[in-house]
Amino acid sequence: MPETAFPAALAARLPVEPGRTSARVFAHGSLELRWYAPRGEDRQAPHDRDELYIVVSGHGEFICEGRRSPFVAGDALFVPAGAEHRFVAFSPDLAAWVMFYGPPGGEAA
Repeated sequence: MPETAFPAALAARLPVEPGRTSARVFAHGSLELRWYAPRGEDRQAPHDRDELYIVVSGHGEFICEGRRSPFVAGDALFVPAGAEHRFVAFSPDLAAWVMFYGPPGGEAA
């Protein structure tokens, strides 16, 4: 039977794979669930699929396609496939679930 519950405390202890900035927690079909907790600077590049962040802890600002938005724990942040995005001016405790889904190029392609 596949996993159905993913405690944040366990996800936070998973190793980050070489060449990645987040830890893989779960995958099913096109859905990939990862744990993202950048430290210092967020250096990610655009991704080829749509993604959704759910902020678990921390606060700061999120830039997506040039638009800057404040965020706090509990907020959801959407990024369309291919969009430049990053967390800036974020607190040291920033942690988020990130879900990649859909086909390369995004759902709207």
